[in-house]
Amino acid sequence: MLEELYEIHNEVINTTPRSKKRYLYSHINWRSSGLCITGDRGVGKTTMICQDLLERYQTPQRALYISADHIKVLSLGLVNIAKRHFEMGGEALYIDEVHKYPDWSIEIKNILDTYKKRQVIFSASSSLDLNKSKGDLSRRVVYHKLQGFSFREYLSFAEGKDVPVLTLSQLLKNHLQIASDLGVPLILKYFREYLNHGYYPFFLKGIEDFFPKLGNVIEKVLFEDVAVVYNLKQTTLPILKKLVWLVATSNGLIPNIDKMSKNLGISRELVYNCLEYLRHSGLLSDIFPHGKGNNLVRKPGKIFLNNSNLLSAINGSLKFDSEVGSVRETFFVNQMNGLHKMRLHDKGDFIIDDQWIMEIGGKNKNDYQIRDQTKAFLVLDDVKVGFDRKIPLYLFGLLY
Repeated sequence: MLEELYEIHNEVINTTPRSKKRYLYSHINWRSSGLCITGDRGVGKTTMICQDLLERYQTPQRALYISADHIKVLSLGLVNIAKRHFEMGGEALYIDEVHKYPDWSIEIKNILDTYKKRQVIFSASSSLDLNKSKGDLSRRVVYHKLQGFSFREYLSFAEGKDVPVLTLSQLLKNHLQIASDLGVPLILKYFREYLNHGYYPFFLKGIEDFFPKLGNVIEKVLFEDVAVVYNLKQTTLPILKKLVWLVATSNGLIPNIDKMSKNLGISRELVYNCLEYLRHSGLLSDIFPHGKGNNLVRKPGKIFLNNSNLLSAINGSLKFDSEVGSVRETFFVNQMNGLHKMRLHDKGDFIIDDQWIMEIGGKNKNDYQIRDQTKAFLVLDDVKVGFDRKIPLYLFGLLY
């Protein structure tokens, strides 16, 4: 039984890069008895957990890697595999893609309760409804979410240019000095490349295959992850795709639920539900108006694709050119939204943490909209070094 699983383990582990590690790696207590790494498809969850396995355990006899969607794993069952592995002296079990296993949270809970001195580390997709499992496992499992590459990580992994992580307050106070001291002459060139193909780590295996792979990721999220998690009818799946395409071809979609309902031929309730599914899937990001929270209003003020690479992939497949304004705002929302509270603002584009107003634009953008605001900044593309309240857009990619 275990011998076959060892073969699968070795196939994956032998292809795991060992040199560089992602930003999140050093922030995790890898010795927690129960640990879950969540994140969107393609952002590098498998690599991260395998790197920890290699660093601390080395052999499958000590720590076994399995993928929960493998036919062998599905036929044997997680509890049975854990029982056999731990009885044979195993110290840890690493389970990838756990969300593809039926009733996974129940079996993880049983394993953790039975083998209290052993370790279970697993990865799960953001497309899951993880809230219920977090309730079931709240006292047993620590959760961490892995984002795709920041622009800072892209510089490090793709170009070998290591720059420090910034805090937002450091950036706002010292952006001129920071930009001057970076020492990356082609920074704007690298930034253009990042916006096109730098968010998902699999671009490192070849840019020529990047967009076909990303297209495959989108299809799998829609037609496998979301469809299975929410038990959707086949007739609902094309609607999800149309909504993603609609957001991609809008300069930040301001949702009109009545109009969308009429154009798609579905109920208002289904429009709301589909937008919620897509947000949980990691394909869309919602930004609500300032002064309102998503607990108070159901309809977001504006909807963006999760990252600029998705814009490139979808609009490229539709033979459209992405609007530069949409690319800029999508990047800004992606890099900021997981770290800080973001809302739409009536003077600028966004307000961050209820205090800093940000207006996004090109290098010739003027400040007339935010001139009378005390904590307001112009965030400008195609600018290498800013001045006063004018900050280069790319610097907001150095926050993790």
